[in-house]
Amino acid sequence: MRKLFTSESVTEGHPDKLCDRISEAILDECLRQDPMSRVACETVATTGMVLCSGEITSKAHLEIPEIVRGAVREVGYDRAKYGFDAETCSVLSSIHRQSPDIAIGVDDALESRGSGAFDIGAGDQGMMFGFACDETPELMPMPISFAHKLAKRLAEVRKSGVLGYLRPDGKSQVTIEYDGGRPVRVDSVVISTQHDPDVSQSVIRGDIIENVIKKVIPAEFLDEKTVYYVNPTGRFVIGGPQGDCGLTGRKIIVDTYGGYSRHGGGAFSGKDPTKVDRSAAYAARYAAKNIVAAGLASKCELQIAYAIGVAKPVSLMVDTFGTGRVSDEELAKAVIKVFDLRPAAIIEQLGLRKMSYLPLSAYGHMGREDLGVSWEKTDKTGELIEALGRS
Repeated sequence: MRKLFTSESVTEGHPDKLCDRISEAILDECLRQDPMSRVACETVATTGMVLCSGEITSKAHLEIPEIVRGAVREVGYDRAKYGFDAETCSVLSSIHRQSPDIAIGVDDALESRGSGAFDIGAGDQGMMFGFACDETPELMPMPISFAHKLAKRLAEVRKSGVLGYLRPDGKSQVTIEYDGGRPVRVDSVVISTQHDPDVSQSVIRGDIIENVIKKVIPAEFLDEKTVYYVNPTGRFVIGGPQGDCGLTGRKIIVDTYGGYSRHGGGAFSGKDPTKVDRSAAYAARYAAKNIVAAGLASKCELQIAYAIGVAKPVSLMVDTFGTGRVSDEELAKAVIKVFDLRPAAIIEQLGLRKMSYLPLSAYGHMGREDLGVSWEKTDKTGELIEALGRS
């Protein structure tokens, strides 16, 4: 049976991703000065203005305007004609401390209260999903993998000067045709990119197809029926925060699996790792990827759920969609044996207080082997097989 599936990505200059980047830059500075910082930073960007809000409890001394302008400048919004300028935009801040009612449960988990053995609890209730499949070398779904690489390539050709008329905002979208559950070809590619007003649509189309699409997508997936949509409105000059209000956490599907797998609803950017929206989603990806890398399934989705102030998950589910070498129930038991999914253990095992989050603000949080992030390692395959009693 043949079917189509589509995923999208956006560039680092997209207004939502610009906000993610600013929130991550603030988080990074908090953790650099105080690794125990509690941060939930939300950013809004619109024409000529950035607003940072949320809750931060930290010993760090933050120069919010300096951090914001640096993050905006690095993306490429450094002159007024781009519609947004790091040097002249106004920066507003409305940040307060974390609620003490939340801090009680995070500082001392329900299981350890009164025992003298302290463990941190989950920073909120909720469910997080992790996913992996064998469609690409990084064990990600092919549609989102190609979409991210196209968006990243857009930024590369802009910054390197190969296509110097491009501007920071942009989007990609890829539709993959599947046959019998396996990807066989690219059905269509959509690229929308902000550009200089003096360049023609025909030049942009030719340059994008040759310098972006064909440089990213392997030739064996492209054929005479593949359709290319390049700036289909015919013009994309006004972009970034001038063209659309940006907001932290509005691209959660882009950040994960492109809609190929389920999502619990929690965003990542601007949150310290005591927030299980972030840390448990990374842990779930870590476990799912190791299951697929071990050859125990060709596709695996894993759900973890938490209660606020409680360290141990309230539930764990594994679904291999009929591709598992053993039952999903057996795999779930093996995951519990091999992976400690309490927030403090996740933070320690994945080194979540010792890393920079800003590079994750665009082009996805999962499948990022290029960044060497800990949850992309496949170092637990042997332990999983051993836990299943397999040699």
